[in-house]
Formats: sequence, C-alpha cells, structure tokens
Amino acid sequence: MNQTKLKPLYEINPTNNISFPIGTILSVQNCYEKLDFFKVFSKYKKKGRDINSLIQSLVSYKLTDNFSICRGSEWINRKEVLNMFQLKEFEERTLFRVLEILGMNKDEILANMQDCIFDKYEFPNTNINLDWTSIVLFGDKCKLGKYGYSRDHRPDKKQLTLGLAELASPINIPIGMTINAGNKSDMKHFQETYGQIKRKLKEGSMVIIDKGASSEDNISLVLKDKMKYLTLKKLNKSDDKRIKKFKKKKAVLLDEEREIYGIKFTKPSRYDYFFFSESLKQDQLAFKKRKARQKFEEAKELQKCIDEKKQIPIKFRIRNALIDIKYSYQTKLSKLTEEQALKLIEKATINEREGFFCIISNENLTLEEALATYRKKDSIEKIFNSLKNEIEIKPVRVWTENSIYGALIIGFLAQLFVSLMRYDYKELKQISTKFIKKSLMNLTVTIIYEKNLTKRYVYSNFDVINRIVLAKKQTDT
Repeated sequence: MNQTKLKPLYEINPTNNISFPIGTILSVQNCYEKLDFFKVFSKYKKKGRDINSLIQSLVSYKLTDNFSICRGSEWINRKEVLNMFQLKEFEERTLFRVLEILGMNKDEILANMQDCIFDKYEFPNTNINLDWTSIVLFGDKCKLGKYGYSRDHRPDKKQLTLGLAELASPINIPIGMTINAGNKSDMKHFQETYGQIKRKLKEGSMVIIDKGASSEDNISLVLKDKMKYLTLKKLNKSDDKRIKKFKKKKAVLLDEEREIYGIKFTKPSRYDYFFFSESLKQDQLAFKKRKARQKFEEAKELQKCIDEKKQIPIKFRIRNALIDIKYSYQTKLSKLTEEQALKLIEKATINEREGFFCIISNENLTLEEALATYRKKDSIEKIFNSLKNEIEIKPVRVWTENSIYGALIIGFLAQLFVSLMRYDYKELKQISTKFIKKSLMNLTVTIIYEKNLTKRYVYSNFDVINRIVLAKKQTDT
C-alpha cells in the first residue's frame, strides 16, 4: 500500500510557556531612563497606575504591534509584560486617561522633554530643520479636523497639520512638534513651531525651511533672534530676467551627472544662490505634460457629457448643501484637434522656469555649501515618512482633542527614541526606522515554566542591530 500522507516529525504538546518581544521594551526603558523623563511626567498623575510605566508601555506597543488602544490594553495586560513595567492589571480606559493627561499638558511636556534632551547631550550645533505635513483624520467631531491640502492624497477627508523641528545633519533628532487645524498654512504654522524651539537654539544657528513657510514676516522673526536662515525662494519676475540671461558657460558646474549649474548673487541683506538642473528640468517637463494630458482627458469627459446632455460628474461640481448653483460649461475641444488641444494646455502650464530654483540666505556660503545644506533638509522628510508609515501615527481616529494630542506625543516619543539610537550608535546611522523596529521586535524572550514552578528565560533572534543596542545598554549601565 502506498503512503499518501507524511507523518509529522514530532508532536506538538501545548504548554504554558509564553513569548513576547523584549528588545523593544528594553530599548524604550533605556532611552526613557537615560533622558530622565520620569521628572517630566511624574507630576501629572500621583494616584493609581504609575504614569511613567504606562507611557513606556504605550511607546513599546507603538514600536511593536501598534493597532488600536483597545488592542494595546490587551497587549500590555499580559502578566509577564505587566511585570516588565512593574504594573498591575488595569482597564482600557486607563490608557485613554493617560492620553488625555498628555494632551492637556502638551506644551509644558514638550518643553520639559527638550530640557531633558539638552541636559543629557551637548550637541555640536543647533541648526534646525522645520517642516509641516498633514495627517488624515477619520471622523467629523474633532474641531481640529479641517479640509486642506492633503499630503496623504486624501482630499475627501478632514485632516490635521503637524509641524516638526529637527536638529539638522549630522544630528537628525526631532526636538519639537506642533499640531494645528487641517487648513492652517505652513506660513502661519511656522510661528508656533519656531516659537516652541527657539529658546534652545544657540545664537547664530541656521533655521532651514521650505518655500511654503518662507515669508518676510517669518524671516524677520528669525533675524530678530539673531539667527541665520536658509530657504527656497519662490521664483518671480525678477528671476525670469535671470533665467533669460542664464548661460551655462558663465555658471559654475556643481554636479556633472545631474548637470547642476549655479550662480551666486550678492544683495544688500542676503545672498541668492541661483541654480539650474537639467535633470530637474526634464522631470518637471514630464510631470507637466502628464498633467496636461490629464486635463485634456477631463475636458473630453466634460465635452462628452455636454454633447450627450448628461448630468455633469460630481468631481466638476461644487459640493456644498448651502450653495445653489446652475452650471454652464463650454470647452474649446469642438474647434481643436487633439494635438492642438494638448499644445494649448502645455503652453499654459510650461513657463520656462523648469529646472531653475533659488536658495536664499543671510549667510555667506559657497554655492556647494548652500546646495548641500538645503539638500540635507530631506532628513526631516524621512522623519515624516517614518512617523506616518513605520511608527504609524496615521490615520488619527476621532477621540477628544486632548486624546489626539496625547496619541501624537506617544508617536513622537517612539520616533525620538529611534532617532537617538541612530545618534548614539554610529553603526545605526544609515539604518531606517523600519529595520531598527523590526530587529527590536524580533528579539524575544520565552518564559518557560518548570515543573517546580520556577521560570527559565530564553532569549532568541539576536541580530547585528539588536546586539549593538543591547550591548551598548549593558555598557552604559
């Protein structure tokens, strides 16, 4: 008789042994202790479960499974995990109460966290990157939720705006966070984000911002505090004159591969670093041609509705119950060929500024230094990506306003600890949050319950990253 099934090599016998990720917990506890965050949070909750233990457990959960607060309560309320944080079993609402407390005291907490960071570290400089992003908000009840320009490509959802301050390269540590309504512009949000961290900046520090937040008023604030600034300038008519006169032969070749050329202009109160990039020009032209094609297809769709006397699609209409409007559309397609229509749209879109950009600063830099400084600003974009997609602070669910603030502070703490690991351990400098988080999660402890009721702890899944973090921890202690 032929054998049709493979026999198992061994039988699985159920046990009471449990396993859970220990690397994340130990790393969070180490960072928390190193920065002495106990003195930041202890005063906000005197009774019941220890607030520091609850915050550490929430940050550890944020760096592991990271689902809902309800699931977080289940994750923490396992006997051996509770023991790691010296906690007794608690109800789910305890965690929501912690978030409320953090939100109600967010400004003081973030200021005190900054104090702890700067007490522990003597940074070589305090040059700062500032930037802003949006986060999708699910629900309609929170007053912070507003429709605005969505960086998450969800214009159909209300959102929050998040401001971040990061010590610039080679430090790359976030030290400030501000949260505002979803329709607040970067230009207006700047004042709050900069105001939150300026007391920690040394005189003469460089404040680096994107053109979305650049304005005469904001630059004046920086200059008033005796700081330097560097920002991307919005091109205007005076720059169009430079573009017409621009010749590669008279410019400095800075990057042969990307064909980047630069010219430095000295003005009474600042320096203009004017650049042209051939690769950027081609990218921008390709993008604008795709947009032109998209507009052409929209016009065709609209013309078809007009010809067939069909209802205009919702995307072409104003969606507001308080507005009563009659629509009348007319396209130019009936008089143009497809080629003529595309050329017309491209002509309206392409403005001959493609490939050109201008960095301005009150600091006398070389063209290479100005370009390199602005390029390094992308480190704050990487932190936003890490917060959204690896720490996973989005989407924000509708709780109370203070709970939302509190949840974002927990996410900020998780990102801060990962950034500090990269700063402390040079071997991790180029390792992404994703891989650091995965490595710490992989390091597990299995608690084996012996017959004599004793416990045996077995650690497994060591790798290069978690060995570095935990070996350094042992050395530090």
